[in-house]
Amino acid sequence: MQATAELQVIPIGSGVSVRSEVKQVVNMLSEFNLTLETHASGTNIEGELDIILAATTKVHEFLHQSGVVRIVSYLKLETRTDKIPTLSGKRL
Repeated sequence: MQATAELQVIPIGSGVSVRSEVKQVVNMLSEFNLTLETHASGTNIEGELDIILAATTKVHEFLHQSGVVRIVSYLKLETRTDKIPTLSGKRL
């Protein structure tokens, strides 16, 4: 099932700046068969729903293995039955 999503990952306890962790997460997401658009507060994603969910799981596993003790993520998903959802279809 094709989906679009917005993923915001917040590593807690990593200090004031989480830029390093965010860059690592974006690099990791790039390894999946997904379309990504980063922005100031998260990443927009287009792809198969099961891949988006698997990628989110891998992000949590990776950050925990990297020493991040607590992670809060917000994942907003959209699926449709009338047409295939795309990020380009969201642009105004």
